[in-house]
Amino acid sequence: MNLLDDIVVIDFSQFLSGPSAGLRLADLGARVIKVERKGVGDICRELYVSDVMIEGESTIFHAINRNKESFAADLKNEEDLQAIKELLKSADVLLHNFRPGVMERLGLGYDTVKKLNPALIYAEISGYGTEGPWKDLPGQDLLLQSVSGLAWLSNNHGHTPTPMGVAVADILAGAHVAQGILAALFQRFISGEGALVQVSMFESILDFQFEVLTCFYNDGNELPVRSSVNNGHAYIAAPYGIYKTANGYLALAMGDILVLAGLLHCPGLNRFQDRSEWFSKRDEIKNELAIHLAKNTTEHWLAILQPADIWCAKVLNYDELVQEEGYQVLDMEITVKTSNGLEITTTRCPIRMDGQKLVSSVGAPRLGEHNRQIEDEFLVPEEVVKNEN
Repeated sequence: MNLLDDIVVIDFSQFLSGPSAGLRLADLGARVIKVERKGVGDICRELYVSDVMIEGESTIFHAINRNKESFAADLKNEEDLQAIKELLKSADVLLHNFRPGVMERLGLGYDTVKKLNPALIYAEISGYGTEGPWKDLPGQDLLLQSVSGLAWLSNNHGHTPTPMGVAVADILAGAHVAQGILAALFQRFISGEGALVQVSMFESILDFQFEVLTCFYNDGNELPVRSSVNNGHAYIAAPYGIYKTANGYLALAMGDILVLAGLLHCPGLNRFQDRSEWFSKRDEIKNELAIHLAKNTTEHWLAILQPADIWCAKVLNYDELVQEEGYQVLDMEITVKTSNGLEITTTRCPIRMDGQKLVSSVGAPRLGEHNRQIEDEFLVPEEVVKNEN
């Protein structure tokens, strides 16, 4: 289902944030042409996050750049730069995640490109925005999690700040810029004019915390305090958290402590009759629960709690997750094939349209794989890039 059929995206971005936006647009049917540096390509091709490589390249690169085309060019070479400008005249979207000022120095800043194609949607992701003392700092996910306060929300009180184990700032910024691009495309259908869409990873990770930041803003700037026992959320009362059982772990969300006392046959909880104490004495409550839940298995407790509509869940690792019918029925795994014929399993787009999943079997491209095709289609002869890979 090509919902964005005929939309051409010229994607200069690298690593995760911009490419994740390009991936989502490609999933929705857009044609995403990835502009990569000759001989080197997206640095993510060599960004190894594990010892698992695919065709000598990073697994992340293959996961986040599937269903795209690759055009290799040296943006500091005048002939290549002119070819790119010619390509942009036929494009609908330009996407990049360079630091502020880089595209301007390359001759591809917004004001310049707008003159080439007034209908173009120019979308950019930065680390910290285009103003202020942090604008030139590297937009790296761990650093963004750290300066944004996010690292003080995980782990228990008294423990070190703890980042999330996933590149959340990158992926959120990519999702936000994709949303902005879609809104700008819709507006262009009405006005015929392009737009400048700007997202910073810093603003994305702050927006991600709107719930807790709103509490902070309106509570006399009182800092969030993680519970000392089984912390799950700095602003939520007991029993919220993850508890060790006799054979695994059990997650408990919001719930009535007195109801839990009866269901679990945990008389120690009955002394917390005052609901206001469920927050102020949450560590005492959680400690009582932790001791009690450790006496039996996760399955035992689930058999009691789930029929009573208590919000709870088994804590699964990936190996356990993929064995569950609840996971399998969603059919989240897809197989894509590289140009060399190698099959790779990854996740599909989570969006469904009219009940239909958005899937493609096209894997990530080789560096410069589509130069000839793109040159023949978009570039007039005198602007064709001669020196291919």
